[in-house]
Amino acid sequence: MCKKILYVHGFASSGSSGTVMALRRHFKDMRVVAPDLPLDPFEAMDMLRECIAIEKPDIVIGTSMGGMYVQQLWGVRRIVVNPSFEMSRSLLFGKMGRNKYMSKRKDGATEFRVDKTLVERFKLMEKSQFDGITPQEQQFITGLFGDKDRVVHFKPLMEKLYGAERCMWFDGEHRLNDDVVKKVLVPLINSILQ
Repeated sequence: MCKKILYVHGFASSGSSGTVMALRRHFKDMRVVAPDLPLDPFEAMDMLRECIAIEKPDIVIGTSMGGMYVQQLWGVRRIVVNPSFEMSRSLLFGKMGRNKYMSKRKDGATEFRVDKTLVERFKLMEKSQFDGITPQEQQFITGLFGDKDRVVHFKPLMEKLYGAERCMWFDGEHRLNDDVVKKVLVPLINSILQ
């Protein structure tokens, strides 16, 4: 049976991002599932849990906001890349109002709006996002952190929650590029799935 990767995109992105395209190029023998997430964090989590139940992925990968979601998907092997555990704060500083999606979405939407209600929804999720971490869950996750990331800095928190051995630096910034996917993410996925 074909192995599956579930990829969870970051804020203002989609399931057709450059990272998804790179993963599909590198894993032609695997199915890469990458849904467009709803704006509301609780709706996004419901969608991801349903996707896991239906697709049964071998590994789940999330970047930035997607890393925050993936961290909470207990019971599956997962990689979080530059996870943004304080989305409510990120949204308040520079994202309020109308925003444009960075990649094409299946529903054709090109813009979305961030308002106080959305910020409050993220704050509510953030209060309990680390509930459920067990010794077993600590073994199911790996955190990747760009050493030049100027957006979020949660490696110390991740090390505290999951252990320093579950976290590693890579030479890169907040957003992944093809080189990082090829040299860092692909080998890590291969090592986890063997």
